Amino acid sequence: MQITIREALDQARRDIDDIDARMLLQHVLDVGHAHLIAHPARRLTARQAQSFRLLVARRVLGEPVAYLIGKREFYSLSFTVTPAVLIPRPETELLVDLSLERIPIDFSCRVLDLGTGSGAVALAIAKHRPLACITAVDISADAVAIAKINAAQLNARNVRIFEGDWFRELGEERFDLIVSNPPYVAQGDPHLGQGDLRYEPDSALAAGRGGLECIESIVACAPAHLAWKGVLLLEHGYDQAQACRELLSKAGLGGVFSLPDFAGIPRVSGGCLEV
Repeated sequence: MQITIREALDQARRDIDDIDARMLLQHVLDVGHAHLIAHPARRLTARQAQSFRLLVARRVLGEPVAYLIGKREFYSLSFTVTPAVLIPRPETELLVDLSLERIPIDFSCRVLDLGTGSGAVALAIAKHRPLACITAVDISADAVAIAKINAAQLNARNVRIFEGDWFRELGEERFDLIVSNPPYVAQGDPHLGQGDLRYEPDSALAAGRGGLECIESIVACAPAHLAWKGVLLLEHGYDQAQACRELLSKAGLGGVFSLPDFAGIPRVSGGCLEV
């Protein structure tokens, strides 16, 4: 006998969270949440039921829902994601908020996103500031491929995306704003073996024994690539704000600050090139 939407969800909720069950079933049926609510008696085909059971089983083993369905919403935009890229997280939206605050909507400025991954930050900025010229760089060829797919899907024409090692391929280019959500977890941190992090690319998460190697590299080189009054914004770990501010000040940036995310955790630090 074919099972209904209600029965499929009830069975799945025994093993996984309700929201995960709904997202997986919406993916299988290619419908929205409202459809599940409005049609609980709809019967799944045998193939749909089997696909849903397989996805639930993989979720039970810990695979992230974003990888199972191949997408994640970020800043009200839908992004393709694969295990080649970090899954965009809500706290990173602060980095976009702070970027948009510093870019007048009618101003043609130059923005650089280092370690772009899926392109979430760069493309969110690009869609909200169409006159800005965005450059997005990542050392992973696979990540660059995903970012380019997302740029095409979002019709973001003011973004160039290419493979590169931080600033190395940028020559003497300077930018009005540099943003980055770099790896900042300490190598060997037990969190890397827990939850979704087990399935995400280690190269996008871990940064040396103290977790600051990538941030140190970016901050040290940023002044040579910032225009006068240009701003550097960095996402970092919950306990790294003070260290980041010290690095920014040491690099000669002024107006150094740290701001909290929606959970009240210091999440983004930045500074301005004033000389």
